[in-house]
Amino acid sequence: MTTLIIQGIGGRMGRTLVEKIATRTDCRVLAGVDQQAGQMGDIPIVEDLSELPVPPNTLHENTVLIDFSSPAGAVRACWYGAENNLPCVICSTGLSPEQEATLKTLSAKVAIFRSGNMSLGINVLIELAKKASGLFGTEFDVEIIEKHHHNKLDAPSGTALMIADAINEASGNRYEYIYDRHDVRQKRGAAELGISAVRGGGIIGEHEVLFCGPEEVVTLSHTAQSRGVFADGAIQAALFLAGQKPGYYTMSELIREKL
Repeated sequence: MTTLIIQGIGGRMGRTLVEKIATRTDCRVLAGVDQQAGQMGDIPIVEDLSELPVPPNTLHENTVLIDFSSPAGAVRACWYGAENNLPCVICSTGLSPEQEATLKTLSAKVAIFRSGNMSLGINVLIELAKKASGLFGTEFDVEIIEKHHHNKLDAPSGTALMIADAINEASGNRYEYIYDRHDVRQKRGAAELGISAVRGGGIIGEHEVLFCGPEEVVTLSHTAQSRGVFADGAIQAALFLAGQKPGYYTMSELIREKL
């Protein structure tokens, strides 16, 4: 049985996680961390990781922290994890390059699982996009379109950048990201990778990758129909991470384990 600590338990994703975990027999929630202390059913909630009801030295190797809070909260979670040998699944988005670098540094001390999108489906799409890019080469232009709800703060989404980075790496880093063409009056460059963001209504998350050739267009797409897909991915990541050696883990390792 894997026991879980959820940072950001009072948010939409935190509550979705609790609902999902309640239906499973292979894990349970030990405690939550959020801005307001209290109880969520029989789950104790504290305001800070240092106030957890279970002393750090009694946490066993099958206890994992899942973070759905904020960029700063994600970094604090990893510092706590590194100091107390508590593996961390980091699901928060919008981390700066410096914050991402801190996570990689701390992964030398504790197992850290990091993904900008916890959906297994979107990560399969990324693997397919990498293979498609290698097959199509320079003959196909690449465009990414992402759509999210009107409350989302960052644009483009972290997932769109994940997809772009994966394609770029698979292509020898030949691309330049272009986010806006409204004031450009020139032919599209061969080294451009376009990324467009749409914000509206309650769209949970949609991503399309277009490979546009001279006479055909290949589209890879993913639509999240509920936040449950992100919760399911986070739970799978936590189960995968329990007992792992220190290191920086991503969905690529989880997918390879499932193949």
